[in-house]
Amino acid sequence: MLIEALPYIRRFRGKTFVIKYGGHAMLTPELRESFAQEVVLLDLVGINPIVVHGGGPQITELIGKLGLKSRFVRGMRVTDPATMEAAEMVLQRINKDIVATISRNGGRAVGLSGKDGDLIRSRKMRMVVTDENGKRSRVDIGLVGEVDRVNPELLRTLEANNFIPVIAPTGFGSDGETYNINADVVAGEIAASLKAEKLILLSDVEGVKDQNGKLLPTLDAAEAKRLIARGVIHEGMIPKVECCIDALSKGVAKTHIIDGRVRHAVLLEIFTRAGIGTEVVARRAKVSDLSANSRRASNGRRANS
Repeated sequence: MLIEALPYIRRFRGKTFVIKYGGHAMLTPELRESFAQEVVLLDLVGINPIVVHGGGPQITELIGKLGLKSRFVRGMRVTDPATMEAAEMVLQRINKDIVATISRNGGRAVGLSGKDGDLIRSRKMRMVVTDENGKRSRVDIGLVGEVDRVNPELLRTLEANNFIPVIAPTGFGSDGETYNINADVVAGEIAASLKAEKLILLSDVEGVKDQNGKLLPTLDAAEAKRLIARGVIHEGMIPKVECCIDALSKGVAKTHIIDGRVRHAVLLEIFTRAGIGTEVVARRAKVSDLSANSRRASNGRRANS
């Protein structure tokens, strides 16, 4: 595997990888340790990793203990001031735990939120829902934000001094409010602001699958949009794939959706020819049909990582 990894290490040296870390990969000591080791290894071979983390299950747990109720609209948590305060508490704790684990494994990590160094300016999300009669209406989901802009200078400074940024997905608006933002979206916008080589989203599934339930090793943006329209890509995978498409349109070279439940999933995806998840690319020169994807999967190879 080391010999197989050599050309990829050479190719990606000096490049930036933005990794969204969340889900089951955060829930066991073994997987947390494995992820920290991966981040440190990337750093030691000359790649610049940036970690953006979530914390949804942990936020739900604390909210329950505080006697508050979780309510969701189209997958977004309705966030009143009390819920926002609880979310910040949880995200800060998670952030420092990730920093400590990376540091314990030999990396120099720095914990941040989007409010530090004017990193993420945000605005209130305007949620519009459609009822069963097709009527559209606006729903107030509280302190849930969208990314207005990213200031990458702080991240470039940390990278230049060999620090690993670990970022909690909050930002602040022109109104002074703190907003909770979807971690996938934050990771995508940060990757776009830095024109990163890769955006890697850790998920709780293998990757994107075709209509027969087979893993698609490679998918381009046009194919992805068709699969969403046909309902092949559905439910929670839609926002992840749309996040990848958006990042690609803004200058990220490649994006990946991988199974965070697998130990060393990041290394297996980027340093082996076969990979283990789905890479989403802007376009492919040829072979865009799904059967070709299936043949590539059976051969255990991709055209390029």
